[in-house]
Amino acid sequence: MDDIILRVKDICKYYPGVKALDGVNFEVKRGEVHAICGENGAGKSTFIKILTGANEPTSGTIEFNGKEYAKLTPKQSMELGISVIYQEFSLIPYLSVAENIFYGREIKKGIIRDIAAMEKQAKELCKEMGVDIDVRKRVCDLGIAYQQIVEILKAVSKKSEFIIMDEPTAPLTVKETAVFFKIIQKLKQDHVTIIFISHRLEEVFEICDRVSVFCDGKYIVSKDVQDITKKQLITYMVGRELSDDYPEPKRKIGETLLKVEHLKNKRVHDVSFELKKGEILGFGGLVGAGRTELVRAIYGADPIESGTLTFNGKKYSPKSPADGLEAGIGLIPEDRKAQGCVLSLTIRENIVYSILKKISKVSVVQKKQEKEIVDQYIKELNVKTPSPEQLVKNLSGGNQQKVVLAKALATNCEILIFDEPTRGIDVGAKQEIYTLINGLVEQGKSVLMISSEMEELMGMSDRIMILAEGVVSGELEKEEFDQEMIMRYASKERKE
Repeated sequence: MDDIILRVKDICKYYPGVKALDGVNFEVKRGEVHAICGENGAGKSTFIKILTGANEPTSGTIEFNGKEYAKLTPKQSMELGISVIYQEFSLIPYLSVAENIFYGREIKKGIIRDIAAMEKQAKELCKEMGVDIDVRKRVCDLGIAYQQIVEILKAVSKKSEFIIMDEPTAPLTVKETAVFFKIIQKLKQDHVTIIFISHRLEEVFEICDRVSVFCDGKYIVSKDVQDITKKQLITYMVGRELSDDYPEPKRKIGETLLKVEHLKNKRVHDVSFELKKGEILGFGGLVGAGRTELVRAIYGADPIESGTLTFNGKKYSPKSPADGLEAGIGLIPEDRKAQGCVLSLTIRENIVYSILKKISKVSVVQKKQEKEIVDQYIKELNVKTPSPEQLVKNLSGGNQQKVVLAKALATNCEILIFDEPTRGIDVGAKQEIYTLINGLVEQGKSVLMISSEMEELMGMSDRIMILAEGVVSGELEKEEFDQEMIMRYASKERKE
């Protein structure tokens, strides 16, 4: 473990007016799982891109396996045995799992791709890694969790000796994460070195040997995981002590606002529940349980085959998201980049996107009213930006999430649906989101919240409904919350 595989010296990366990396000195031991932690904007992504050759450093050197480089190209990085698994998938959606695993390195018979051989090797790889997946299935037909597993298999298949994992468990539930951790243990046994980037700090303490902290483009400290506490790690990351993870609620739960009876569609089978005014109703379950499909149907994004919905005492039959917004229901989706906001538009354009009709006269947007609304939500949600004209793609994950929330709040919704509200968000921004959600329910808003993070689900919810295979398998009140019980219900097991 004393053998250093990677050492960077005085690495800097400057953009006009921005020091993305500022004199970073850092080293990784061969065969260890080394976590890099830091808030969004700390420089982690820039550092990864320099190691993989996607970005060139402004100055400094990279030493890998004893050889020094002023910079790396993507080809050099791959030849050195460096692989990366990004948050944003690089899979080809209409190719099979096997074809994706061997993409660019296809097995051939002469000039023809040997699909059977690729499928055979892919199956062997899945078996070796303890993964149950149909290698003939198209990637576009897989859920996000399984797409992430395919990314991992793709990296492993290259026999890389150095794998960088950027938020690899963000879309995974407890069950999938357990499978993933077994893969990491197998890689460690094979002496593969791993850089592990995650905002889920409990994972750092569970799977990593050492942890390093970046803050504002600077390297701060490295510690053996056994020699640091979670509280100390957070203090290094944010430069201050944070209060408890989940704010103490100060709200009054009222009468039933939304009643769902026997809702059915292709993925949801006879689901009934009630949501009360000023309540946070959490939804737990494994990937494929039907949680996202349920809330999308309530919002109007997915069709409802049968069942009745009552909202504010009146029958509610959404046929589109416009119907949901018109009624007073807003959705903050799991995939904020693909579904929540338009990355190529500005913060201003995103916030008013759903209310253009309301702030227009004769199809002309009333600029004064638009400015008031945009400025209000940037201030209320503490969106960190130099200007409302900043493109959303240039914001951190936490600030992108705030823009999606502002877009929903601008419609003056009574019910807000949060699908994985803190996926890929750093610990400081998470607490801001939790405080915002609690503030909304204290104002009388109601929240439906899906979360695959058990602590978050139990810490934020007033009640929890657990789904399994499209049906409600259990319901728990606050005083009954228990992680083991939730997992039993999610797996369709019940205590006697």
